[in-house]
Amino acid sequence: MAANDSSVYANDDLIIVQFFISLFLCINFLLITVFFMKDFFYTTMRYIFFALTLTSDCVFLMLSDVMLILTYFEYTIPMLLCLMVYVATSLYAFVTPLTLTAMTLERFVAICMPLRHGELCSTRSALHCILIIHAVSSLPCVVFLSIFFAYVNRSFYTQSALCSSDIFILHNWQSHLRSAISQFYFLIMVLIIMFSYFKIMKVARAASGQNRKSTWKGLRTVVLHGFQLFLCLFQLWCPFIEAAVFHISLVLYVNVRYFNYMVFVLSPRCLSPLIYGLRDEKFFVALRSFVLCGLYKKQLSN
Repeated sequence: MAANDSSVYANDDLIIVQFFISLFLCINFLLITVFFMKDFFYTTMRYIFFALTLTSDCVFLMLSDVMLILTYFEYTIPMLLCLMVYVATSLYAFVTPLTLTAMTLERFVAICMPLRHGELCSTRSALHCILIIHAVSSLPCVVFLSIFFAYVNRSFYTQSALCSSDIFILHNWQSHLRSAISQFYFLIMVLIIMFSYFKIMKVARAASGQNRKSTWKGLRTVVLHGFQLFLCLFQLWCPFIEAAVFHISLVLYVNVRYFNYMVFVLSPRCLSPLIYGLRDEKFFVALRSFVLCGLYKKQLSN
């Protein structure tokens, strides 16, 4: 009876996760569509970065959801395919927080260095930043996989197994190394966001009138980026918490892991649409006109 109850709870949890992931993906795809509707959006750095976070979040959510479903149904796949999924997931786990940091720096330049904003934050510079973000995001994965390749033989790639990031950890020190690299990255990002926050606050206190209103709005955006980054940072501590809880109770372990996935994996990736999709006046107007126009055309067709 207890086993049946736990199975029902697991099914309910999986359904809830699928609902939220589907909802977030629909919202993100809608916002990406609006992004490509106006020249102003895809020629402005902050909106380009916003579209990058949406795309990165979509890729990450879809791949992590695939791994979750495969694990839930205990479906094995070839290790080579699992390796490709793991590489993509690891890459885009870093792309979003690094892009948030770049967006914070863009706000810093816009508010603290307005005369150089056009020069430093051009479309060309945005494309260069995207390449740099992906290159920097790939470094931890390259280091980790280089170590992994040195320990496995070719027969490993012909095997089939449940796809999980844990199967690529052959020794405990690899897990500690991955955690250390991730925490180093996030420490640098936190320092950059804190530096931008205090610089913008200094300008906000000295500003007046319309400039003061715009500056404080930029400061609130930086705070929200910092909150997103905090949630991503806390995600690094989840494996340690889950490992400690695992030795206490299996039921508690499952509940804690589910809570961590919902709060520290899904939540940070649903804040980006709220920060720019709803708070940004220009993007919200474009989004509203797109949705209302679609509803109006649907009514005419009926």
